[in-house]
Amino acid sequence: MSLAALLVLADGRFPAGGHAHSGGAEAACKAGRIHDAASLAQFCRGRLHTAGLTAAALAAAAALGLDPAVLDAAADARTPSPALRAAARRLGRQLMRAARATWPCAELDALAAAFPRGAHQPVVLGTAARAAGLGALDAAHVAAYESVSGPATATVRLLGLDPFEASAVLAGLTPELDAVAARAAEAALLARTEGTDALPAASSPLLEIAAEAHADWAVRLFAS
Repeated sequence: MSLAALLVLADGRFPAGGHAHSGGAEAACKAGRIHDAASLAQFCRGRLHTAGLTAAALAAAAALGLDPAVLDAAADARTPSPALRAAARRLGRQLMRAARATWPCAELDALAAAFPRGAHQPVVLGTAARAAGLGALDAAHVAAYESVSGPATATVRLLGLDPFEASAVLAGLTPELDAVAARAAEAALLARTEGTDALPAASSPLLEIAAEAHADWAVRLFAS
């Protein structure tokens, strides 16, 4: 494991396109479900243990070298919302561009060729982590962190929330981030012998419903 490579991949300035997505925070802000630091923490905690856990396990499995096409199908099955599936593939396509420029390798090239319109972002993330010499737990940590850092950053723009408060929310979640990443990595190890049914399929119906409504907004700051 290269700690420096892990930092590069997890850095919010890595050009992976995440800045254009709020992780459901824009819709939650409009609905009043996020209105301050405490409600942001509740939102991020819920997202971490549902969408975040699922994404972290898919990323970890990809980092272990499981068939990315099979993992992409598993990601599709775990994403009922067409809007979220489209967003995941857009993010995957952008991450692929950044990853191939940063860590060129045959596995990334093959994945890009197999999914010219983009594979699901966690699958690309795990493959990129593998190309960078990172392991399953590393990939899971990055995916879990991204599941909450995106909404926290977006809320600063959406509500004018104090960025120090948003950072404090993320810091308060670190024990749970570690636990979710560890659980995801363990599931990925099981998936090597038991298949993708061993991966979590934690659901968040409200995120899915809100994503479909958000996709129809005439004016919005974020793509999702």
